[in-house]
Amino acid sequence: QHGRVKIKSTAQQEEEKRKEREKKLKIYIAARDACFSKRKEGICDDEALQLTQQLLSSNPDFATLWNYRREILMHLEAVKDKDEVQKIYEAELSFLESCLKVNPKSYGSWHHRGWVSARLPQPDWARELSLCDRCLSLDDRNFHCWDYRRMVVKMSGVPVDQELGFTDHLIGSNFSNYSSWHYRSTLLPLLHPESPDILLMSEYELVQNAFFTDPNDQSAWFYYRWLLGRGMFICSCVYVSRDEERVAVAFSRPVNSVGLLLVLDGQPQRVEWRSVHPRFKHSPVWICDLPPGTISDITNEHNLTVHWTEKHTHRDCALYTGRTESYCRDSATDQELFRSELSVEKTSVLQSELQSCNQLQELEPLNKWCLLTIILLMRALDPLGYEKETLAHFQTLKEVDSMRSAYYSDLCSKFMIENTILKMEYAEVRVFSISDKNLTTLCHLDQLLLVTHINLSSNQLQRLPPQFAMLQCLEVLEADNNNIENLEGLFCLSKLEEINLKNNNISTLADLQPLASCPKIKRLDLRGNPVTQMAKIEAELAELLPSVTDILL
Repeated sequence: QHGRVKIKSTAQQEEEKRKEREKKLKIYIAARDACFSKRKEGICDDEALQLTQQLLSSNPDFATLWNYRREILMHLEAVKDKDEVQKIYEAELSFLESCLKVNPKSYGSWHHRGWVSARLPQPDWARELSLCDRCLSLDDRNFHCWDYRRMVVKMSGVPVDQELGFTDHLIGSNFSNYSSWHYRSTLLPLLHPESPDILLMSEYELVQNAFFTDPNDQSAWFYYRWLLGRGMFICSCVYVSRDEERVAVAFSRPVNSVGLLLVLDGQPQRVEWRSVHPRFKHSPVWICDLPPGTISDITNEHNLTVHWTEKHTHRDCALYTGRTESYCRDSATDQELFRSELSVEKTSVLQSELQSCNQLQELEPLNKWCLLTIILLMRALDPLGYEKETLAHFQTLKEVDSMRSAYYSDLCSKFMIENTILKMEYAEVRVFSISDKNLTTLCHLDQLLLVTHINLSSNQLQRLPPQFAMLQCLEVLEADNNNIENLEGLFCLSKLEEINLKNNNISTLADLQPLASCPKIKRLDLRGNPVTQMAKIEAELAELLPSVTDILL
């Protein structure tokens, strides 16, 4: 056996590894404790800098040590001259690169690098961009690096078109680069704020190449949906009631009340704006009460303007003599809320896109992304004209992607509500009827601020959500034959007089509690609900709702 290498047993090797780990752990703990002691004593010297470097080199996600390191660097910055500070921070950047090699997605390392770069007297932004390029070449979905790159681009003033070219390169290398598609969606509005048709045509061509290359990759499909769904912010409606001396305003997206200003007959008013439901700190609909007697005289005419100063948008409304209410609004069609007003060129492009997707669907009949995009293209072109085909495609989607059937049901409900809003506006009425459509959810309720009568009967609704309180003009609610068990949205609807809730799942008196905030309810139909089996329910309802004169149980 002379000359043979002695091979250690597995147990011996494990024991040696254990002893080595213990030795390293003791060194690590000693260095950590030394750091904590120095920080407690307020010591910010070179030794402390070396100790933190020793620890962070092996564990770059120790947030407390990064905080201490920044305290040390700020102290050194205060006592060193500019050239020395430059060298200290350049060394820090080199150290950080070694940390990123240990963990390329270290929160602490990337945050600290951003902090250092922002304080560096003479930053080398080209070097930082090069670092980002290298990191993204290794992992194109490193979102820490993407965040850092955006900071570098902003600080160094890299042109937007140059960054757009960078996304071209990455997407060309990998169509599945979701982060690049997302970055592209943030750059395009900066480069082309008016979204000209020629730009969209080139984007459609790019994204079409992607999903024809790999129809099952979701990155390009999501970007395509973004292209179809861009919208603007506006004050969409102002409503004023002379009887209630109340003003309601609706916006195209949720806002807070900080920037809201009401001007009446040229004079700013000191009013208290409130959202329609206590749950909402941000809401598309806000209401306020005017001081008693301000607009109650029907012989007087008034002019109102609601401003939202944060976006410099406003809406005027005139309340004429002899009128008890008035409103001024943009319809969903005016807002291009559910579809864009397409130019001839863009219509032609989208028709071509739809034809291409239909061809792809013939090749990939069970591809969910293709089916969903066909639906979105149909809605962009003609939501009412393609309604029948849309419903059929949704049914196919539920079959080929059954795990997401509830999502498709909700999305289909959304589209059917949009179509019904368009039909209501074309008819120029304030009645919203969408019964027997298999609705599973309610949306766009901010568009129904002026509706006086709503019919939701014979659907699959389980609740009237808080957003339902946006229907500030509602007088009659029909919601028979659903599965409703929650009435949270029936909150402070001051005009609501009649509620029909036959054959739902309202089971306790507490479920009806929101109705107590609606002062004008006269008729309530609860037949076919479990709550009607409760003893003394009629007496308890009479106490809860004293204004009701007609209760059907």
